[in-house]
Amino acid sequence: MNDHSIPQHRQLYELLRRHIREGVYREGDLLPSENELCRIHNLTRPTVRQALSRLAAEGFIVRQQGKGSIVRSFPKDIGILSVAGTTSALGANNLRTEILVKPTIRPWDEEFMFPLSSLEKESGCIYMERLRLYNGRPIFYDINYIPNVNLPRFTSLQFKDRSLFEILRTRYQIEIIGGQQRIRARPAGKKVASFLQIRTGAPVLHLERKFETSRPNFYVYSSIFCNTSEHAIFGTF
Repeated sequence: MNDHSIPQHRQLYELLRRHIREGVYREGDLLPSENELCRIHNLTRPTVRQALSRLAAEGFIVRQQGKGSIVRSFPKDIGILSVAGTTSALGANNLRTEILVKPTIRPWDEEFMFPLSSLEKESGCIYMERLRLYNGRPIFYDINYIPNVNLPRFTSLQFKDRSLFEILRTRYQIEIIGGQQRIRARPAGKKVASFLQIRTGAPVLHLERKFETSRPNFYVYSSIFCNTSEHAIFGTF
């Protein structure tokens, strides 16, 4: 934890988050105490508490007074409604991401799903299509629109089997902090049905999402088609 460009609480958060996701700490395990984390990483108690509070807010741990920080299990359904993102909710081991359309810079759609600012319209967007598979079964076909504003070399990055939110967070220090969405049930068109391996006309859940980020006036947009025939979706938003 010696990268002076990243706040110490965030470095500790990233470290503990990675250890939880990699199984160093499993469901029901206690994380090291606040005092232990302070001593191990030479941090102040407020810094440690800030990192633990964020882990708790994202559902990685439950904090119990007198006991400590307990690693929690995630529900077995699909965490698409979680601000933390699908990869955080399901874990990277069972989740695969196929890139259908590589990130490319292009104009916004003329009739976009949310109103756009003048800067967004002038800058264009980074467009990408992905297929998310859980235990080998396609569950999400998503289309992402990211403003082409101060994201150097974004289109040259590797996105296969990687979390978009994690790339934004770790490479560009852009955090997803909330958002809004519209949810509709609709029949699957031929393209969506082909990607999700369902029959044309079968019901799918369509989410149109606008994510607020820690960068002022910078939003991430997505249009997601969900196959919920085998999995429900859960989460807070």
